[in-house]
Amino acid sequence: MTTPFHHEPGTVPPPQCPAHNLDIGPGGLRRLHGPEAENNPAGLYDKLRAEHGTVAPILLHGDVPAWLVLGHSENLHVTRTPSQFSRDSRRWRALQDGSVAPDHPLAPIFTWQPICVFADGAKHERQRGAVTDSMERIDTRGVRRHINRFSNRLVNDFCEKGTADLVGQFAEHLPMMVVCAIFGMPEEYDERLVQAARDMTRGTETAVASNAHIVSVLTRLVERRRAEPSPDLASWLVEHPATMTDTEVIEHLRLIMIAAYESTANLIANVLRMVLIDPRFRARLSGGHMTVPEAVEQTLWDEPPFTAVFGRWAVGDTELGGQQIKAGDALLVGIAPANTDPTVRPDLGADMGGNRAHLAFSGGPHECPGQDIGRAIADVGVDALLMRLPDLELGVGESELHWVGNIMSRHLVELPVKFAPGPQQKLDADPLTVMARAPRPADAWEISSPARQVPEPRHEAVVAQPAHAPGAAPTAEPDPAPAAPPAPEPAAAPEPAPVATIPQQAGPAAGTTGAASSCCTRSKNAVSVSSRS
Repeated sequence: MTTPFHHEPGTVPPPQCPAHNLDIGPGGLRRLHGPEAENNPAGLYDKLRAEHGTVAPILLHGDVPAWLVLGHSENLHVTRTPSQFSRDSRRWRALQDGSVAPDHPLAPIFTWQPICVFADGAKHERQRGAVTDSMERIDTRGVRRHINRFSNRLVNDFCEKGTADLVGQFAEHLPMMVVCAIFGMPEEYDERLVQAARDMTRGTETAVASNAHIVSVLTRLVERRRAEPSPDLASWLVEHPATMTDTEVIEHLRLIMIAAYESTANLIANVLRMVLIDPRFRARLSGGHMTVPEAVEQTLWDEPPFTAVFGRWAVGDTELGGQQIKAGDALLVGIAPANTDPTVRPDLGADMGGNRAHLAFSGGPHECPGQDIGRAIADVGVDALLMRLPDLELGVGESELHWVGNIMSRHLVELPVKFAPGPQQKLDADPLTVMARAPRPADAWEISSPARQVPEPRHEAVVAQPAHAPGAAPTAEPDPAPAAPPAPEPAAAPEPAPVATIPQQAGPAAGTTGAASSCCTRSKNAVSVSSRS
């Protein structure tokens, strides 16, 4: 089969051609931007699936051709096979032949940077390893205490008024408060930082200045942590055996911040909307039959924070979903269409509780490493809000809600609510500055069952801790000890009963900040960010 991309990007279709339709471009291909893509992406996915199957040719801004992967299994193959589909955007043939200009509206997303998002192989493993190792040192319980306290702090700002916009006054602030605490810079949290994070990925005239503010904040943080390490994410990246440079640390902190902020703010807003509107959620939550985490998981199926991830680039000629993919072709991982693939989800109204096979956090080596923290922010934040304001109601008709969309995501603009005014809540005075897990004693490696009695060995074996292990410390060489006479063999102790475990639901996203893929931007001033590492 021949490639459908037989036209030249940017050419003008002849008169009477259906390409004059704003949603149809040269060659009769559908645009993944414009009115239909922004206002009714689900309808567009259905049309593409009906016309092309699980992999569809589409047009990006400027009528640049690309592929949108719609099928669930095809998306898994793309994300799990970097040998065929690379994250290195320099492979894009359209960049090499000049079809895509440096000021293309999507340049902030695909412009290559020396960070793990655009890396494969050994370089990706080194940089990604530093990020994941450092994030594993975060104390989940401590983070949840932060989230609960910050949530109540935000609710205190509007609880006495009886009305609020849960997007602008809650969802868009809570993730940044948590990120600042995890990074070790709670004092830097303010309205300007929130606005800068929101602004820099949306293609505004002030996006470059917003990015400069964030980079300046993170540069000061890394300089402080080089001089005075602290138990926080910035210090752990600085000290990691991967020996990242200051620039690498700053860029990865920036990546984590924007990915976590964008995806988690969207997730919180979407969860709150569905809790307020969908009778399945409201009735079951109020009746005690559905937990907030279950509502979050259903939202990750129905309204994932990112609808698509740009991009992957074909390493060589191959076939995918019956389409002939050429070397250097660009592909988008279709998160939202994969979640509605009829082969895995024939009934869209079915309860997906307990099923984590969605692709909300992508998959493969670049799966979002911070997804558990993103879930925690949404879980605890929404729960704290509902505990304080149990009578929340939507303040406008459902039809009056509006979104701002792009090829990567949809942002709920506002979520007006009303409720019975209540008093402010006194907050815990504990500053909650420590985010690190407490070091585990060396002899506490097994806690599920008592150890069997065994004879004392004649010689003590020393096992060195891997150098890359979080908190690894050098071990001193033990002094040689005289050999002890062998002890008599004790009676065999009965085998302890096996500990029952519940297998997790297998799925590609059972774990990458929320995280991440990129948010589409519409201006050459927007700043390069990706939310998939």
